[in-house]
Amino acid sequence: MSRAILLTVLIAGLIVFSSSSAAFGAQLDARINPNNAESPFKMNYQKTFFIEYPNGGQLFDELHQKTWTISGTADSSNPGVQHLIEKLNQNIADDGSQARISDLNVIYDIHLKGRNLNTSIDYKIIIEGTLTDYVITKDQVRTLIDLGWRGLSTNEKIVIDGVDINHPINLIQEEEPTLYNVLKGTEGEQIFNKKMIDADFILKQPLTNWHFLFDPTGINVDAGTFGLSEDISGFVVSSWTMGESSLREGRQVERVFEAEVTADQRYVFRSVQSSDQGNLYAIGFGALDVLDGVEIAGVTPKPPEGYATTSTGEFPIFIVYGMAAMAAIGGGAFFMFSNRALKNQQEGQQGIAPDRLVGYQTSSSSGGYQTNRGEAQLRDESDYTQTRSVYEESAPQETTTPPPTDASREEAACGCAASAEMGSECDCEMQGSCLCDATCGCAADVCKEHVSSMQ
Repeated sequence: MSRAILLTVLIAGLIVFSSSSAAFGAQLDARINPNNAESPFKMNYQKTFFIEYPNGGQLFDELHQKTWTISGTADSSNPGVQHLIEKLNQNIADDGSQARISDLNVIYDIHLKGRNLNTSIDYKIIIEGTLTDYVITKDQVRTLIDLGWRGLSTNEKIVIDGVDINHPINLIQEEEPTLYNVLKGTEGEQIFNKKMIDADFILKQPLTNWHFLFDPTGINVDAGTFGLSEDISGFVVSSWTMGESSLREGRQVERVFEAEVTADQRYVFRSVQSSDQGNLYAIGFGALDVLDGVEIAGVTPKPPEGYATTSTGEFPIFIVYGMAAMAAIGGGAFFMFSNRALKNQQEGQQGIAPDRLVGYQTSSSSGGYQTNRGEAQLRDESDYTQTRSVYEESAPQETTTPPPTDASREEAACGCAASAEMGSECDCEMQGSCLCDATCGCAADVCKEHVSSMQ
């Protein structure tokens, strides 16, 4: 029963999870080529807000049937995008990095959907651009690249085509004044006033905690058969990823902020944002380091001699060999314990010795059929009470008929139809008839009458 309940809960959880859309936080995707002066990057910011009105009220009347979408794109020619580039570069410099953003495209999409119990507002902002000045120094052996620029955030008001894409509360004030009047001056207003362009956590998570892999496909002899780009031909590709719950990064959970506001009715305002994620790639084999408080990577065309691990440091190889050694030790201990326990057991025949048992037949013939069933008993019955069959106590007692005497045999010879060989007695009086001859000496009246009639 408990297994059925557990299975039902798991299936229900999968259905709910698969039917709900995730609200991702900041997602970084960048590919750095130390041989080029510029490299592309992409940052995705996403968050979902909920306005709940379980008891109806003014917001229910205003929002439950409403749906609208505000979206648009803009490039570096837009004044709002130029302002965003300026503020992002200022934030990068404040973090100690020398890298700069030279070009940027912005895509924004804001969607409101009203329902009977709540209204959701989905915010999505995507910025795609070009990163420059990330090479610190370069020689014939390796190239040092700057990785301290990845916290692309700003608190400033970013207005593109008349829409402040960075602070949702400003859009609420313009598009939904009734909702804004309920939020104004409350904790709910603080939830909607948090910045959207926020990647601070991606910078705060040290790169040494990110998962590191490198792909040596580019240095294979037959690498050309894989259709690889010329940028990675002859090189390995290093990658650092973050966003998974692990011993390195810790437990990653979604960020939820909630506030309850009482106006004409009780309303609940909540924002949901999943944990941040990052994918950072570099052409070459990257070894992490820190320079003046800024995280950097020393990149070489090929990995160091003898480097065979595929994760941060030599952690996986250590774990693999360590687990193998622990398994060997555990197996040896198990066999030693089993062998010792076996030696402590008694050897030889256990229970009653076979030479003390004797068999006897327990079935008799039935017509022409004879079975071969039997039982075993002790030769000496000193301990028979301990081993006797429990069926003997309930078995009915058999009665034996004493062998017939000579007188009875004579009476039986002139008695009833049953013969003396069958061991039956003459019962003429009860049967009312008798098969007798003239010599019968039976005292029964019916036999006397029958004998006299025969004479």
